[in-house]
Amino acid sequence: MKKRLQANPAGLHLGLMLALTFSTGVIDAVGYLGLDRVFTGNMTGNVVILGMALAGADDLPIVGPVIALLLFMLGALVAGRTLRPVAAGWSGRSTVLFALVGVVILLAAVPMLVLDDPAEPIKLAVTGALGLAMGLQAGAARHIGVKDVTTVVVTSTIVGLAFDSKFGGASGQQWKRRLGAVVLIGLGALVGALLLNVHIGLGMAVAAVITLVVAVLGHIGRPHTP
Repeated sequence: MKKRLQANPAGLHLGLMLALTFSTGVIDAVGYLGLDRVFTGNMTGNVVILGMALAGADDLPIVGPVIALLLFMLGALVAGRTLRPVAAGWSGRSTVLFALVGVVILLAAVPMLVLDDPAEPIKLAVTGALGLAMGLQAGAARHIGVKDVTTVVVTSTIVGLAFDSKFGGASGQQWKRRLGAVVLIGLGALVGALLLNVHIGLGMAVAAVITLVVAVLGHIGRPHTP
């Protein structure tokens, strides 16, 4: 299995980042539908919600988006400080960060699973934990450097898909990975919404398992770097 995973590192990393893109869709659905309209992965959505909330529109939340934004930035900062000393690509440090993402999501799911009606401070703590996890994930994914797959946002991917398409007069290269990222984050949101009908903690648990599997497979397939 190790040799098979190491045979095509570019393909392995692409597949793993697409899996994380799917899990981000799950987490964002959980956050928006289950944690009072807060995105924990899509910070563009949070900034827009916050701007409208400050104008008093539609009773939109303010505290939740602010917490998600700040903790997301903290997670990305920690990822940057951790990975900057090593070369781009998957390293042992990448494995630690992705495993940490999975553990944080799993721990955040615990109070949602055991409490019938979590108090607002607990929901805000869960929002912060998910924002932290998504920031760590985005930073680690950025360091691996799979083109057009950031795992947390697809706006620029959609632009590239259209701009560089044959219909736009370009070669249309890399359309499969771009389309895959867009479709997978949408499917993740669909699955997250469906799991929310069962229990809010279930979607988080599924995303955590996906992330931990990604960490294991990426670690097995990594080159021999620190």
